[in-house]
Amino acid sequence: MTYEQLKQQKELILLDCISGSTAYNLNVAGSDIDKKGIFIMPQQQLYGFERQDQISNKSNDEVYFEIGRFLDLLTKNNPNILELLSTPKEHVLFRHPLMDLIKPEDFLSKLCLDTFAGYAQTQIKKARGLNKKINKPLNAERKSVLDFCFVIYNNGSVPLKEWLKENSFNQDECGLVNLDHFRNVYLLYHQKQLTDSRFKGVISGPDADDVQLSSVPKGIEHIAVMNFNKDSYSIYCREYKEYLEWEEKRNEHRYQSTLSHGKSYDAKNMMHTFRLLSMAEEIALYQQVIVKRNDRDFLLKIRNGEFEFDDLMQMVEGKMEQIKVAYEKSTLPNQPDLKKAEQLLVSIRMGFY
Repeated sequence: MTYEQLKQQKELILLDCISGSTAYNLNVAGSDIDKKGIFIMPQQQLYGFERQDQISNKSNDEVYFEIGRFLDLLTKNNPNILELLSTPKEHVLFRHPLMDLIKPEDFLSKLCLDTFAGYAQTQIKKARGLNKKINKPLNAERKSVLDFCFVIYNNGSVPLKEWLKENSFNQDECGLVNLDHFRNVYLLYHQKQLTDSRFKGVISGPDADDVQLSSVPKGIEHIAVMNFNKDSYSIYCREYKEYLEWEEKRNEHRYQSTLSHGKSYDAKNMMHTFRLLSMAEEIALYQQVIVKRNDRDFLLKIRNGEFEFDDLMQMVEGKMEQIKVAYEKSTLPNQPDLKKAEQLLVSIRMGFY
């Protein structure tokens, strides 16, 4: 079933809601209108091979969960699902009477500590990552293996590139052999020491991902000892790849917004981090999922970049401690009753069909 087909068979929709920033009371001028809902598969499809857990439109701002998938995620205390079930009445476009069988309070559990607060912490990691990418951007030109090679010099070391320049050598005039019992340490030789052959060079070319070895005639003394910091090079390559992928995939509008407030973090992302943390605490204290935010002013200040990144991180740490204490004292069950959820699913399907 496609999104268009579902819209033509509206009798299959059990719940249809305005979601996102509008439901959170955090919408501002230009905010998108998102929708979430629940549908039930046609009876014939349920008995066949084809199952469908979720249907969405092309832009993915309208998402509908099949009732079986919805209840499965509900037993896992998925934040999006609990929020959907607790949507404020003014944003519920349609609600089938069978949905009255499913009550949020019957499914809230201590799993919410991980699902809400845990998810918030993943957003914090993303914010830290963005902070690092903005404040320490990588050069467009990729470093080579040579940038991670060092030559022992006096009582310390110097970069290989400096050493080569000082001695008027080129890397392709040099040869390396392994130094026994030392990891990534090499004896270095130069072409001027040979009469009838050539060394291969330190690397095969600018795109090489390792140094290369050469054959060295017996009796020739090395002119230097070189180390290739392979671990640092591997880390750099991974971070460089991640940086390029981030540049390619980043939401340019949100990125420019981040630059405009000058605080070097994704302010919208950070706003939702604090929203999730507050909701996690409220679930432990009041056993309610409060979707409409009364702390709108504070959250929008975060979105507008009115706080320093380090100050927000300190607030997060303090809030996490409060949340952990709240869950330790909470009377919530450790997890929802799976059998009850299954009985509800059977009752809803039987009642609908």
